[in-house]
Amino acid sequence: MERNRKMDSAGCPASGFPLNNIPALFICLLFLSVCAWSETRPDSEILDQVKQLSSQQRWQEVVNLAGTDIANSADVDFYLGTALARLGRWNDAQKVFLTGAHISPSDKRFPQELAGTAFKQKHYAEASRFLHRALKLDPADSYTLDFLGTIYFLQGNLEAALKHWNRIGKPQIGQVFSEPEPRLNPALLDHAFAFSPASTLRLSQLLTSVARVRKLGIFPSFQFDLQAQNNDSGNFDLIFRNRERNGCGGKWECIFGVFRGLPAQSVYPQFFNLWRRDINVLGFYRWDAQKRRVNAEWSGPFGANPRYRYHLLADLCDENWNIRNSFTGRAPLLGSLNLRRRAASANLVTIASGRWQWSAAAEFSHRNFRNVFPGTSLSPNLLATGYQLKQITRVDTDIWRIPERRLTIEGGASTQLGRIWSSPYHTFEKLQGCTRLHWFPKAEGDDYEFQEQVRAGKTWGTIPFDELYNMGVLGDADLLMRAHIATRDGRKGSAPLGSNYFLSNWELDKNAYAFAPFAVKVGPFVDTGKITDASPGLGSHKWLWDIGAQVKVKVFGMGVAFAYGKDLRSGNDAITIRLQ
Repeated sequence: MERNRKMDSAGCPASGFPLNNIPALFICLLFLSVCAWSETRPDSEILDQVKQLSSQQRWQEVVNLAGTDIANSADVDFYLGTALARLGRWNDAQKVFLTGAHISPSDKRFPQELAGTAFKQKHYAEASRFLHRALKLDPADSYTLDFLGTIYFLQGNLEAALKHWNRIGKPQIGQVFSEPEPRLNPALLDHAFAFSPASTLRLSQLLTSVARVRKLGIFPSFQFDLQAQNNDSGNFDLIFRNRERNGCGGKWECIFGVFRGLPAQSVYPQFFNLWRRDINVLGFYRWDAQKRRVNAEWSGPFGANPRYRYHLLADLCDENWNIRNSFTGRAPLLGSLNLRRRAASANLVTIASGRWQWSAAAEFSHRNFRNVFPGTSLSPNLLATGYQLKQITRVDTDIWRIPERRLTIEGGASTQLGRIWSSPYHTFEKLQGCTRLHWFPKAEGDDYEFQEQVRAGKTWGTIPFDELYNMGVLGDADLLMRAHIATRDGRKGSAPLGSNYFLSNWELDKNAYAFAPFAVKVGPFVDTGKITDASPGLGSHKWLWDIGAQVKVKVFGMGVAFAYGKDLRSGNDAITIRLQ
């Protein structure tokens, strides 16, 4: 096809754009780039005016001026959002701050101001999320740390508040008060507190004080609160709010505490804070003809120092056992005996800090067995009689603590080494480990409470029958399986027994009623576990699964749990009442 265009020397068509138009093209491109630059670059004059108006607190004029600025400027957004916030237009201010945070994600001012708008609307959880975002941008920012600590303090989360305040040397406490004033010896209570007046309250001091006060055993409920002083110093007074047990307690508290075990033919005589020295005497007496038992415990601070606590215990029992694989239905007798055991022990607990505790104990005991039917479960080694000496050590610690989430994971381990002077003599060792997760899902209050506990135990050597692990509920069972009742016709032995075990207990509680001195919680539970033993008549042989619901009633700080559980393995149902 014939064309009217000339070809260049290479045979290509010549350009249709004259070379003399290149300068004009360059000028056009330069103009377009300047226009684009002016659209994305903030007008420095408008920014200067906005700054000046902000310094004069002329907020409406800032809104009028910055609101018409079409520049995509993080600085202008900051001053505009601040002006809107000062005018009480919280939603508009939040939108502007979010836009600025999108433009300049590394600018800590925007999450700080977003936290401020949420705080003014009392949206504390939202405010804390923005402040944590600001803290990631500048972990050492004192304003953010102070603001975050204040929010947690207002939510009643003193641990989280101290965690952040301590990084900036806060809070300073002036005086320490108790409401009401306890009858406990003031010097003893003062030693239980790891902090002192006119100093900075540290989180580690608070945790240590809580651990020591709890171990005193005479305060069923207590709380440490900070109260701002009536001046402009920014300091606080610390208040120890408490409910103290003295003697047997008040009239109704004493009646409930002593006779709460009557359905199980038991009473619990108890006396607290004798001679105002935190000497506690706890007793237990059960007259059930199938499982008689009496024990008494005397405890107090060692050397008048709440960091150490001693426990002296005496225990006597006379129990009839029928070993069966179920508490209901057809369950052949696998063995039976009468156990008589007498034991005395001494234990010393050391509260090293709020995160670490350990104890050492020694127990001297004697047992004998009568009316023995060995069946398929009771080997001669299990029936070793005579005196026994056992040494017990235990350590407990906080594995992980997240005060902001109100979540703690605790761990513990214990060892027991024993020797029985029988013919021949026997030695054994027991090792147990435990991990417990405790979580309050809501930022404030205890409306929901989640707990998960996992335990495991292993035994080496030859142990006597009364040292076996017992998995079930009621009948003094050591390991909780809430659809396995450990007694049948009043006799122990219908729940799994063995020398090694694994157990998990999960539960979720919801507050149903709370009006002092009563508190009621309801919720589901799931228990799963397995227990094994060399004897073919002992152990669970398979994994056990129990599900159900429970109601926890707490009166005067003492708890009773009503539970309905279903054994998914056998289909058995169980309704139980147990003390907590």
